[in-house]
Amino acid sequence: MAGDDPQGLDLLNQVEEEAVNDPDMFVFTNLAGVGSMEVNVFQRGCDVVIQKSLREGFGLVVSEALWKEKAVVAGRAGGIPMQFPQGFEQYLIETVEECAEQVVHLLSRPRERAAFGRAGRERVRQEFLIPRLIRDELRLIKEVLGSTQRGD
Repeated sequence: MAGDDPQGLDLLNQVEEEAVNDPDMFVFTNLAGVGSMEVNVFQRGCDVVIQKSLREGFGLVVSEALWKEKAVVAGRAGGIPMQFPQGFEQYLIETVEECAEQVVHLLSRPRERAAFGRAGRERVRQEFLIPRLIRDELRLIKEVLGSTQRGD
């Protein structure tokens, strides 16, 4: 549960009420002891990660999943689209129906899923890890020092 989600607790209560009547539905939350290690295990053990956000900041779950070479079907919200590798934007969805269609599509195509995962990991490696940030900082310092040495 995100601390900044005012509707989250109400939605969780609705989901838990439904889960009582469905023996195949399991609800795990950080309120019941699910932490980073468990989330890591879930992400590594799945075939497709779903992040069906309507509103989002960066959406770190997407980068975490892509780094683990998992295909992601996600809402076109906040910073999520910027994380998607080129050529896989069709998995940015708007509706629940689109989400279901794309998940089924990926589950039935392991090669495409694997290619998506590899491309996603490379996107995260190139754009969102510390080495890239350090390169940007060093490039900026070099530009600033270069302009001061020229008298600019």
